[in-house]
Amino acid sequence: MFSRRQFLLASGGLGAAALVIGVLPKFSAGTALISEASAAEAFEVTHSDSEWHTLLSAEQYDILREEGTERAYSSSLNDEHRDGTFACAGCQLALFSSTTKFDSHTGWPSFWAPLDKAVATRQDRSFGMTRDEVHCRRCGGHLGHVFDDGPKPTGLRYCMNGLAMTFAPQTA
Repeated sequence: MFSRRQFLLASGGLGAAALVIGVLPKFSAGTALISEASAAEAFEVTHSDSEWHTLLSAEQYDILREEGTERAYSSSLNDEHRDGTFACAGCQLALFSSTTKFDSHTGWPSFWAPLDKAVATRQDRSFGMTRDEVHCRRCGGHLGHVFDDGPKPTGLRYCMNGLAMTFAPQTA
């Protein structure tokens, strides 16, 4: 997994030098905007940082709370094809129906639509690009990003981190 924070720490002098010469101005600005947006938003489910650490695995915490990304093709949910519901691993809010899941060949579970009032989006300007970040409407957990290259009927691709979700198969 690779978060923006880890990128800055791992790049050490290179990251600092790039910021000084202006190579990564959107990176630093985007990170601040996302942090400010997160702090300003009020969510139904809230926990202290130590509580989140207790409730989530280290990998889930990195993704949901620090906006990290899991490695492509590393999630078992990418290959989940049963009927059921995908929910937020942070607060168990139902997010996506298996009826909207499709194989995007990107290595992450992808959906063409979320369930009604399940997710929210905000602009993410990290890594020198502009994308729409998707987060859980109830707890604010980072789920992934949405792109406009998906299938009909919406034309959207909600590209989600599998570790940010759980799956409950449909019962008969």
